[in-house]
Amino acid sequence: MILIFPGRDGLAMPLTVRHQSLARHAGQVSLPGGALDAGESAEAAALREVEEEIGVAASDVRVVGALSTLWVAVSNFVVSPFVAVTDARPAFRLHAGEVSTLIEAPLAAIRDPTRVRWDSRVRLGMPVRYPYFEFDGHVVWGATAMMLGEFACLFDAGHRPPHEE
Repeated sequence: MILIFPGRDGLAMPLTVRHQSLARHAGQVSLPGGALDAGESAEAAALREVEEEIGVAASDVRVVGALSTLWVAVSNFVVSPFVAVTDARPAFRLHAGEVSTLIEAPLAAIRDPTRVRWDSRVRLGMPVRYPYFEFDGHVVWGATAMMLGEFACLFDAGHRPPHEE
């Protein structure tokens, strides 16, 4: 869930640093989210995870849209990201077993194309180039960077799909 809220210096969104003890993506920066419970929709799961991980009640959040689904090869998950807003800065309460740190990422920084950096890693013997962002000394890469990149493109008329009639 990309959750937009009024931050200290303008609109912001919470990013989480995943706890080091987690089995998947430990220590990585991510958006609040997680796996679906049986019979749960992706939107309901996103709202539940926002409440569980960072303590923001679903009743305080308005979902305004969805981004493209994304398959994450290393965990074999299909991520269904949503964008939501809240009218006031939340009183964040972090789930101690899942989240070690909360980063308030300014929306202006995510929209700034000069902040996008590139690096490469070897995956299955092949070099892969990938974009990443940095906020307060934390590196945001992988699926989270891809979702934030798509979100940033929503503000750029040159990246929007043509209007369908």
